[in-house]
Amino acid sequence: MVDLEKKLRSPFKIGNKVYPNPIWLASGTCGFGEDITDFIDLKKLGGIVVKGTTLKPREGNPTPRVVETPAGMLNSIGIQNPGVWGVIKEKIPFLKKYKVPIIVNISGICTADSCSAMSDFEELAKIIADNVEVDGIEINVSCPNVTGKNLANNMLWLEKVVAVVKKNSKAPVITKLSPNTADITGMAKAVENGGTDAISLINALLGMKIDVKTQQPVLGNKMGGLSGPAIRPVAIRMVYQVRQVTKLPIIGIGGIICKEDIFEFFCAGADAVQLGTMNFVDINQINSFF
Repeated sequence: MVDLEKKLRSPFKIGNKVYPNPIWLASGTCGFGEDITDFIDLKKLGGIVVKGTTLKPREGNPTPRVVETPAGMLNSIGIQNPGVWGVIKEKIPFLKKYKVPIIVNISGICTADSCSAMSDFEELAKIIADNVEVDGIEINVSCPNVTGKNLANNMLWLEKVVAVVKKNSKAPVITKLSPNTADITGMAKAVENGGTDAISLINALLGMKIDVKTQQPVLGNKMGGLSGPAIRPVAIRMVYQVRQVTKLPIIGIGGIICKEDIFEFFCAGADAVQLGTMNFVDINQINSFF
């Protein structure tokens, strides 16, 4: 039997990097850290995964972007961010003051007309490696609310994009997998073959909410990512399945709202967790985990 309380407070390793504990904040739920310092002592975290970063600044999707659902929420932010240079020059220096491990979530962009994702990922990895020291790179191959081609289920593409980032990154590489697939273990093996140092899962499930009065989708982008307790059983199942096919470190994500939820991920095979929706609901509770 694993001592779950001890594991909650123990360091863990990805590649050549040791993180102080397995409690991270998930990308897209804590911005770049500025808005949460009044609620959480960032120095206590095992890591903070900053908001999705793209080559160029993005304004994101049309509003409304967020809607509450039973046991969860739908969001369609669309990777709004200041671009990689804005992150390097303005956002990361702020976080470095807190001496918290910084993991940069990077995204390549596909639209309905074109896809530069592969070259985007390569350039992002190079720019970050050459200009700032970070503690990890999380490859976002699974954002559910950006219009364009769905490459998250293309095993060959997954393997290639991970290999490109790994080749150009100085920090450990984590690949974030999509739950919108029929073959999560195949995806895990593909990114392992590409050289990823760890796997994080799951990203949000693709969902929709319709206003029956207007008979139209509520979100401005029509579809969005479902997160929160509603998706936790799916996340637990997928973490368990991936653990059966790889010995790589696994970071579990999806619907954590209490310590027992973290322990459930540990029992399924996760080495660490990322906290997401609870940052919107009860961020103060995170302090009780330390």
